[in-house]
Amino acid sequence: MKKLILMLAVSILGIAGATQAASPLVDVAWVTANTGKAGVVFLDFRGNAAYLRGHVPGAIRSNYGKDGWREKNSDGTIGMIPSADKLAALIGGLGIGNADHVVLLPAGNSSSDMGVGTRVYWTFKVLGHDEVSILNGGMNAYKKAKAKLEKGLVKLDPKTFSTQWRSEMVVTKAQVKKALDAGVTLVDSRTYDQYVGLNKHPKAKRKGTITGAVVLPQNWLTVGGKGTFRSNDELKKLYAASGVPTSGEQITFCNTGHWASIDWFVGSELVGNKQTQMYDGSMVEWTADASLPMERKVNY
Repeated sequence: MKKLILMLAVSILGIAGATQAASPLVDVAWVTANTGKAGVVFLDFRGNAAYLRGHVPGAIRSNYGKDGWREKNSDGTIGMIPSADKLAALIGGLGIGNADHVVLLPAGNSSSDMGVGTRVYWTFKVLGHDEVSILNGGMNAYKKAKAKLEKGLVKLDPKTFSTQWRSEMVVTKAQVKKALDAGVTLVDSRTYDQYVGLNKHPKAKRKGTITGAVVLPQNWLTVGGKGTFRSNDELKKLYAASGVPTSGEQITFCNTGHWASIDWFVGSELVGNKQTQMYDGSMVEWTADASLPMERKVNY
């Protein structure tokens, strides 16, 4: 009888483990333990030369800036999420299917590097694909650990990748204006100099920030502004110091939706506030409309 109970318990745990959602972050030990396993696809976003010199065994590569992960929309706003059909063709063409656990491998030399991982992670989530993780510290951490490297190009056979678009994750300009009027917390992920209006992105039309926004610079969220995310205890202290709540509705933004994805990822996936959303068009789109409210803390 005890043996039967034990077998049933093991069976139940096995089922639970199979259905458990992927962890947002994995470490180098996890990567090395899962290299070569069926259903796990490692996706490297470094430059081609660095990738060819040495990558996680079996890892494929994609160019974040050129392969179609982001595009200019019909209004001329840069860096926007493409259509579901375009992304499905891109992802399926890389050899990724709906049953695959995708592990994203950004370079990891800076917090902005990690933004490649968080932006693509957000994209997979928008497409309804939850089996996605990021290597904490990126390939910089993997190489520092002296883990096994493989040289040369790896290509997988194309697969069909179907999508279930989560429209609630793609916040529009009109929705941000409505949220602003309703008193929803808006979180500026940019550098402090851009937040106060000292400097701006070349494509932004006006300096400053959205009226009433609080700032939580994305490079505060990793250790030393590098590739490793801070512990949850540290993150919560930063949120408190910045006046950003760890619960309730909030919308992150930056210039083009790259840095904002870091704050979105930390808020939604690490701190655990599932009411965190991201404004894809961000300041490039917002500042192009002169009717939308802005404030500058530094005027000269």
